[in-house]
Amino acid sequence: HVAAAVIRGVDGRILLARRADTQHQGGLWEFPGGKVEADESVATALSRELQEELGIQVTTARPLIKVQHDYPDKQVLLDVWEVSAFTGEPHGAEGQPLAWVAQRDLLNYEFPAAN
Repeated sequence: HVAAAVIRGVDGRILLARRADTQHQGGLWEFPGGKVEADESVATALSRELQEELGIQVTTARPLIKVQHDYPDKQVLLDVWEVSAFTGEPHGAEGQPLAWVAQRDLLNYEFPAAN
């Protein structure tokens, strides 16, 4: 179970992160987030992951969509939330490249199939 965020900046662009080459689906772009731990809610997991990965604190978020995807080697449930307000300046706290992308340009980026 993975919590993922569609993070919108004040100009409407969406924040993407590039997966490390060593990760499953490495080198592809994704909506930031991470695994939901057994003892936490999706909202808590999302806030924790975005703090760890981007150094931001979520102030406004709402559920957007759930996506179930079967890869040949694993199943993924993405719980996608829209983050419309946060504090802090997003940066690749784990060394990952980030990009602010206009919604119309999202198709120019390679994503894992589940995204």
